[in-house]
Amino acid sequence: MFNEQVSKKTSFVLEGKEIIVETGEVAKQARGSVLVRSGDTVVLVAACMSHTPKEGADFLPLTVDFRERTYSAGKIPGGFFKREAKPRDKETLISRLIDRTVRPHFPEGLYYEIQVSIMLLSIDKDNDPDMLAMIGTSFALGLSDIPWNGPVAGLRMGYVKDKFVVNPTMEEETESHLDLVVAGRKGSPVMIEGGAQMLSEEKILEALAIAQGHIDKLCAWQEEFFKKNAREKMPFEAPKLDPTVRKEILEKIGPKLKAALRVPEKLAREDAITLLKMEAMKEIETSYPDHIQFGPVLIEEIIYHEVRRMIIEDKVRPDGRPYDKVRSLNGQVAVLPRAHGSALFTRGQTQAMVTTTLGTPGDMQIIDDILGEYKDRFFLHYNFPSFSTGETRPERGPGRREIGHGFLARRALEPLLPTAEEFPYTLRVVSDILESNGSSSMASVCGGSLSLLDAGVPLKAQCAGIAMGLVKEGDKVAVLTDIIGLEDFMGDMDFKVAGTAEGVTAVQMDIKIAGVTHEILEKALLQARAARLHILQYMNTVLPNHREKISTYAPQLVTINIPVDKIGALIGPGGKNIRSLQEETGATIEVDDDGRVFISSQSSEAVQTAREMVEGLTAVPEIGKVYHAKAVKIMPRLGVFVQFMPGKEGLVHISQLDYKRVENVEDVVKEGDAFDVKVMEIDNQGRINLSRKACLPAPEGYVEPERSRDFRRPSRDDSRRGGFRGRRG
Repeated sequence: MFNEQVSKKTSFVLEGKEIIVETGEVAKQARGSVLVRSGDTVVLVAACMSHTPKEGADFLPLTVDFRERTYSAGKIPGGFFKREAKPRDKETLISRLIDRTVRPHFPEGLYYEIQVSIMLLSIDKDNDPDMLAMIGTSFALGLSDIPWNGPVAGLRMGYVKDKFVVNPTMEEETESHLDLVVAGRKGSPVMIEGGAQMLSEEKILEALAIAQGHIDKLCAWQEEFFKKNAREKMPFEAPKLDPTVRKEILEKIGPKLKAALRVPEKLAREDAITLLKMEAMKEIETSYPDHIQFGPVLIEEIIYHEVRRMIIEDKVRPDGRPYDKVRSLNGQVAVLPRAHGSALFTRGQTQAMVTTTLGTPGDMQIIDDILGEYKDRFFLHYNFPSFSTGETRPERGPGRREIGHGFLARRALEPLLPTAEEFPYTLRVVSDILESNGSSSMASVCGGSLSLLDAGVPLKAQCAGIAMGLVKEGDKVAVLTDIIGLEDFMGDMDFKVAGTAEGVTAVQMDIKIAGVTHEILEKALLQARAARLHILQYMNTVLPNHREKISTYAPQLVTINIPVDKIGALIGPGGKNIRSLQEETGATIEVDDDGRVFISSQSSEAVQTAREMVEGLTAVPEIGKVYHAKAVKIMPRLGVFVQFMPGKEGLVHISQLDYKRVENVEDVVKEGDAFDVKVMEIDNQGRINLSRKACLPAPEGYVEPERSRDFRRPSRDDSRRGGFRGRRG
């Protein structure tokens, strides 16, 4: 079935960077395969399809898997098992980006199992592999015999120093105010995903226009290559139902269906539709037994067309709202007594219970990225239990959808967080969806914002999100605000926009049709802004600002900075000092390599005590400063050694104990006595000389004598000579 292929190569220069695509050299038993390279980043993409349709399938069984090989960065996998394990969130998110881009271009009714496997073989620090993987997927499918109506292309837009940058380097991404992935076909975007630092809708639209121009050129490049090198597509035509049968069934259930679709409440509407489906299936089974396999598809098709007709022609949405109306809102905070921050946010029949937990720096998540390890201080986890839609389904951990929705909500909130210097806590936000009827990820954004404020996190601004929909029939267009599940399923677009009153922080868009114009996107963005401002106005009545005090159940946490060269003194040999401090105070003390020390405890008193001890242990004595000291060792003829700071000792010479002459040290102080001392000298060996006398009131008429050379401690040389070094006779 598979013929010998000859290696062929093509290239395209995008904003000064060359993209090279080669086919026919590797993975030749796949239906289509390519190597894509830019710089030293290399990606392999292979596409395969089963020989027969999947039995019982009523949707396209497409799987896109992006996997990183650690050898691509010259690394050995971390952990106990030294091989790649299950896909990490980053790999899952890239897989979703590509799946959502290519899926709409397969023909309706194609139920063959299709798998696109993507392997990262090499990576540099200038070229992200995800956009190369997206282009490679388009090439692999386009060159194969798999039925597919491509090509597509994708790129990343950045905004650095007030200029848009196409496919920014990883270094440029750290400075960028925009991280926007745009994918599409000639003339129209298909998928958008990204975050922004409160950029205006106008800037987002400008970025989309620039991206579309480059996407058109990338698609044209692929088309030219496909003309000469692509295999002939496998003939495919979806099975069709006899139009007469379709018309007869529609006449029988049509009026009842129209009434059912106008039921505003979700569960009642779904119950009515379910009864109609059963009735229709019974009618097909009795009257048209040869067409029974078309029953489910036929019923969905009838529902699809009727919902769209209602919206476009009758201008009536299933729940009766105008196009631009947001569903009813309800928000509550501090709903859970032990959570550090909590919010219950409800919009229509979509409800999210969102909590915030404050942790110490030790709670940060260590990410073993392919390009290096780093710590993450903010994470948002999204859960979608089956009861939220009234269904039964076992809980098996987060799937791709949960990971994607959680990442989108995180993206919306992350630009608004205070810095670690301003608020040193590790932050975990969890969104549990309790009810779902459209856009639970945007409910997570709203609930997440309220929950963070309830926990005392000083956000830069309140954040809200909204999902926009589209129904387009010819020249007739309806842009819908705050779509419900039925409108999402039967509509042409799902466009989620989150942000503040100032600008956009996150967007995600999926389009099922070609021909979505720039004007439609502009209308959707501006309509979304109006809805977002409406929601923000309501949220500010629930909780306008962050709590001044954090929960009593949250750890009390302070951060202090110590000189880097004092880290060793704080930790001590084998961790002796820091363990002793923790045992004595009951606080947890964590030290960063940059000299930051994090002190945490449930008790504010323990935190304060530990802070004072850490500062004392790492502070540098200042000449002329007075300290409270404790006598630790008496040297009868020399003086007394005192501890005047944690871990710091110095000598009070006998001549500096009092204004009067002291013959015996113990006539003035005894071991364990506490008194004030003044730092008089720190010699070039770091030895500290102190004075008790300088802290006492001078006798009337007292004149300070000329300083004696006796005011220093003996050296080893002095002891061998029986006196101070330099003393004669």
